[in-house]
Amino acid sequence: MLSETRAPLDAYEPVAAALNNAHYLGRQGRFESNVRSYPRKLPLAIAKAQGVWVTDVEGRRYLDCLAGAGTLALGHNPPAVVDALAGFLASGAPMHTLDLTTSAKDAFSEALLELLPNQGRDYCLQFCGPSGADAVEAALKLAKTATGRTNVVAFSGGYHGMTHGALAVTGNTGVKNALGPLMAGVQFMPYPHQYRCPFGLGGEAGAEAMARYFSDFIDDVESGVCRPAAVILEAVQGEGGANPAPDAWLRTIREVTQRHGIVLILDEVQAGFCRTGRMFAYEHAGIEPDIIVMSKAVGGGLPLAVLGLRRELDAWQPGAHSGTFRGNQMAMVSGLATLRTLRRDRLDEQAAQRGASLARDLKALAKDYPAIGQVRGRGLMLGLEIVDERQRADALGAHPMDAALAALIQKHCFEQGLLLERGGRNGSVIRLLPPLIIEPAQCAEVIARFERAVHGALGEARG
Repeated sequence: MLSETRAPLDAYEPVAAALNNAHYLGRQGRFESNVRSYPRKLPLAIAKAQGVWVTDVEGRRYLDCLAGAGTLALGHNPPAVVDALAGFLASGAPMHTLDLTTSAKDAFSEALLELLPNQGRDYCLQFCGPSGADAVEAALKLAKTATGRTNVVAFSGGYHGMTHGALAVTGNTGVKNALGPLMAGVQFMPYPHQYRCPFGLGGEAGAEAMARYFSDFIDDVESGVCRPAAVILEAVQGEGGANPAPDAWLRTIREVTQRHGIVLILDEVQAGFCRTGRMFAYEHAGIEPDIIVMSKAVGGGLPLAVLGLRRELDAWQPGAHSGTFRGNQMAMVSGLATLRTLRRDRLDEQAAQRGASLARDLKALAKDYPAIGQVRGRGLMLGLEIVDERQRADALGAHPMDAALAALIQKHCFEQGLLLERGGRNGSVIRLLPPLIIEPAQCAEVIARFERAVHGALGEARG
C-alpha cells in the first residue's frame, strides 16, 4: 500500500496538522524519481502560501525569495489572479482548447502584444507547449526555417532549458556530459562577466573586447563557422548567476545580427515581466529582438509559454510546431490578470526601487563579510558570488569561488526561514528572486535573516 492517509479522490482536503515535513518528504522520496532537486535543498512540505510568505505543514513561516524560480511575480495566491480564476471557473468557459480561440485567449493576446516593441505592431504571438524549454525549441526551429541556415550561436553561462535543443545551447556542461551529441551546429561565445571577465580585462574594456570579438567572428570569412541562423542569449543570465549583460555589448550584438540577417532570440523566461526594473530585460539596452521567449511569470503562476516574433519571420506551415497544452485557458486568464496588475501598479518601477535598496544593503553587508565577493544583478534579480577570501585573488581582484560555503549559506538561510536558490559556476552564487510585491519591511527582514545565515555558515565552515 502506498498510502495509509489517502485523501478522497473527489475532493481536496487540507493537510492534517499532525503530519510533519519528514512524513511528506519521506513519501515524496518513495513516489518520485531521483531527479527531484528542490526538496534536497529546501526540505519542507508546503501547506499554504500568501504573498511573500510560505507556511509548511508544521506551521513554520518562510520568506520566499525563490518565488517559483521567478514565476510568481505577484507572489503566492494574489487576489487579482485568484478572483480571475474563480470567475473563469464559474463561467462555464472551457479550460482546454488546443489552439482554438476564445474570448479569454483574445484578451490575453491583445494585452501581451501591447507589451512588445511598438505595442506589438510588427509582432505576432506563437503559443507553445507550457514550458519555456519548448518555446526555446520553437524559436530555434523557426529561425532555421525562416533563414534556411542551421548554425546557432549561444553564450557561456546561458541557460535555456533541459530539452534536446535547449540543452544544446545551455552553457552548463554538468547536465550534458552524460548525454553524448546534442543538437549539431552550436557555437559558444564568451558572455561578459562583471566579476570574472573571460578575457581577464574586466569592466568596460572587457565588454568592449568581447563585442569586438563577436563582431569579428561573424564578419570574418575565415572564422570557420558558416553564418548562423540565430543568436540566442539572456539579457540577464539567471541560472548563470544573476549576471547582467552590459548595454553596449547587447547593442553590438543587435547591430551585427541585424546587419547579417541573423535572427536574434532573447530568452526572457526568467528576466521578463518587470523583474529587472523594465517590462523586459532587453529594454535596458534599447534594442528590439527578432524573437522574444516568454514563460514563467507570463502565466501568472500557471504553465504557459509564448513567443513574440517579428511577422516577417513567421515562416511556419500550419502545425509545424504544435503542443496539446498550448491552449491552457486558465493560464491565459491568470496571465491577463498578472499583466494588468504589473502595468497598473507599475511594478517595473517598484522592482527597480526594491532591488536597488536590497543591493545597497547587501553591498554594505559584503564589507563586513568579504566571503561575499560581489553583489550583482538588476531589479529583483540579484546574485551574490560567494568566495574564499582567504585564498589569493586573481589579477582583477576576484577570489576563488567557494561553492561549499554557498551551499552552507543556503542551508542556514532555510533554518532562518528564508527560501532562496543558488546558481552560477558550481552553484557558488546565492540568488534572490523575491515576488515583485515585496514591501520595504520585508526587504529589511530578508537582509536580517540573510546576515544571520552568513554569520552562522561562516562560523560552521571556518570556526
